[in-house]
Amino acid sequence: MVSVSGCRGIVGASLTPATVAGYAGAVAASLRATAGGRAPTVVLGRDGRAGGEAVKLVAAGALAAAGCRVIDIGVATTPSTGVMVRALKADGGMVVTASHNPAEWNGLKGITSRGCAPPPEEARAIAERFRSPHPSAPHSPHERLWAPFDGVGEVLRDDTAEARHVDAVLGALERIIPVSSLRQALTAGGFRAVVDSVNCAGAAPARRLLETLGCPFIHLNADGSGRFTHPPEPTEAHLTDLASAVRLHKADIGFAQDPDADRLALIDETGRYIGEEYTLVLGVWAVLSAMGDAARGVTVAANLSTSRMIDDVAARFGASVLRTPVGEANLAAVMLERGSAAGGEGNGGIIWPAVVPIRDSISGIALTLALMARERRPLSRLVASVPSYAIEKRKMPIRDGLAERAIAAVKRHWAGSAAMDEQDGLRLDFPAAPGRGPAWLHVRPSNTEPIFRLIAEAPTADAARAILDEADRTVAAV
Repeated sequence: MVSVSGCRGIVGASLTPATVAGYAGAVAASLRATAGGRAPTVVLGRDGRAGGEAVKLVAAGALAAAGCRVIDIGVATTPSTGVMVRALKADGGMVVTASHNPAEWNGLKGITSRGCAPPPEEARAIAERFRSPHPSAPHSPHERLWAPFDGVGEVLRDDTAEARHVDAVLGALERIIPVSSLRQALTAGGFRAVVDSVNCAGAAPARRLLETLGCPFIHLNADGSGRFTHPPEPTEAHLTDLASAVRLHKADIGFAQDPDADRLALIDETGRYIGEEYTLVLGVWAVLSAMGDAARGVTVAANLSTSRMIDDVAARFGASVLRTPVGEANLAAVMLERGSAAGGEGNGGIIWPAVVPIRDSISGIALTLALMARERRPLSRLVASVPSYAIEKRKMPIRDGLAERAIAAVKRHWAGSAAMDEQDGLRLDFPAAPGRGPAWLHVRPSNTEPIFRLIAEAPTADAARAILDEADRTVAAV
């Protein structure tokens, strides 16, 4: 899969050394095109999953062979890599990761000099270079993919990513709550957290953050082996051990990271899975509430598949929500352009530009703890104070032309009865009927998997499923 989200595949099958080298070379060519004739500097990290070191070595070699100066930061989260790109004033970055995909997957994700995912047009240009029938040949008469012997770059090492990332979070946190006050709140009254880092990159920065804040915690799956003890996507079905540990240790909160630590799911003090949608909602709440009157007129951002809970929270503070196409690249580009104070995706991806314009579980942990301390309420009560909705999701394999036909059929079926947004597939916003709250449906092809997604949100799960059933019937008829 090559998309605006980067390159992913199954190691030893679709993701071979040749594939890795070809994609890294395409990224290097893109960076050289904007480097003004000098050797671009590229920060390179990996998410820690088993087998990733070999992929990273191939990527490092390819970047150097294409004339880049490579700074290897070792096992590091995706947001840590973004922090390092900005701190070192690099031309770009690359993370060896398949995010939440199963263990057999890996891939490459690019980062721009601004410390965020490449904008869609840049990502598409990289994909075009990669898909060239002769990737070792020049993309144009003026471009040479691989450097001559005297132009090959060097590979250097830097082990400061973890410290720089946590320092950036702590610095931004001072605007939300004085770190000394948060430390006092977390060390008083027996507060305790449980963290599941899935044995990958998020373990070290999560540990450093919580230790610096003086927060007592139990750390699950933190040995750095890169071997998953459960499927790595932080969904309810995969986090039963974390929920049990919260209950066993009478903890106040549970945090679950994915392998590259750009996503965060939450468990409340009763051991109940709160999920990923609330990570964004609570993070935005923390940021806006700390702004006071200055929050009025502020823009926060979320993609089209994210719960309308963020709209409800933003409205409390007089802020507005800007919706973007799905994909971190789309979201980050809009947030930087509009100066958004916070934003993200409903998959547990809070983006706090004060730290880095990338989804960041470390920021999510800090903001959630800060909100609990400021509000002096347990997580379950914070969640209960937000109007709740039910999101239901389905997917189906993509057949040739299915996405276009399905979207057209859904549009015809609900024409005139819903507001329509066609930035990314089709989102329908249904007005609130008597006795029923607002609802929406989003249908779109995935950027990262060969599937078609159908997502609906309504005040109840039955209502959301009814919308999906109607959409299913509409799509099945095409």
